[in-house]
Amino acid sequence: MSAHGGPAKAGPYERGPYEKAIRAEAMSKAFGPTVALDKVSFDVENGELFGFIGPDGGGKTTLFRILVSLLVPDGGRATVIGMDVVRDFRALRERVGYMAGRFSLYPDLSVEENLTFFASVFGTTVEREYEQIKPIYTQLEPFKDRRAAALSGGMKQKLALCCALVHRPDILFLDEPTTGVDAVSRREFWDLLGVLKEGGLTTVVSTPYMDEATRCDRIALIDRGRLLGIDTPARITGSFGRPLVGVRTTDRYRALLALRRYQHAASVFPFGDVMHYTDLRTNVAPGDIANDVKTYLVDSGFNDASVEPLTPTVEDVFIARTANPESPSAALGAPRMPNPGRMA
Repeated sequence: MSAHGGPAKAGPYERGPYEKAIRAEAMSKAFGPTVALDKVSFDVENGELFGFIGPDGGGKTTLFRILVSLLVPDGGRATVIGMDVVRDFRALRERVGYMAGRFSLYPDLSVEENLTFFASVFGTTVEREYEQIKPIYTQLEPFKDRRAAALSGGMKQKLALCCALVHRPDILFLDEPTTGVDAVSRREFWDLLGVLKEGGLTTVVSTPYMDEATRCDRIALIDRGRLLGIDTPARITGSFGRPLVGVRTTDRYRALLALRRYQHAASVFPFGDVMHYTDLRTNVAPGDIANDVKTYLVDSGFNDASVEPLTPTVEDVFIARTANPESPSAALGAPRMPNPGRMA
């Protein structure tokens, strides 16, 4: 924290002469019969906070490991900060910061010892790079003598982020950095990423949490190794294309089955205590659809049903696009998301 109690400033981060921070072209990777990446192509701009949104097994970790030169793609190519991830891997590793999905620091070393070790690996010191890690390290410094294994989940993630930044990388890769930490720690972590973005650091992050998508400049939806769309969060949600209403009733399971029999139903999926219903009719106002659905439910014996129009979320769009990747507005036959807000 700064002397005034707010987040300390980070950076500024110098950008090289490369046109794009990342440029990937038709990258593919398979493990035996399992296709992890299927001809993935995308660009990331300099200074951008770019997010990959998708479920476990969607291909996010494989993609990140290729981009930081820990895996070799089977096909296609990629450049990161102007360097080929295969040909220039030695030089690239000195200039990227990578935070793996699992806590991978030394649990028996203290906070300070972990930082000192990782700084020494890159030929620098914590003292020399203190301003670089100050926005995060000031929150850890009171616990610098504590073993990493004894830190809370949120503090472990902040330590890992410090270690990924201590050598002053040109680009930062964070693979599901907030998985398994509490909601407050998640928010604090994303606030720190905002500070790094203000300093100009290009950051690429993956997450299964839908609410985190809105913190990114742009997001890519990824599932089963394929990209389903890339755009700003607002444009992604704006592409939903069908009227959406939320349905609440005490007997949710029976109501779900009844709604799926309704003649105008396109899709119905449970989101916690709310069912998200999309309608086949695109020329009818959402308010009128809500009234029609409520009438149908009351006539079907669900007298306590309440129905109201909803604004589509990133998760609604993801479900629709996994049903038919060629048609972003499609919503038929999509798989159920078992944990609203987090993709399983």
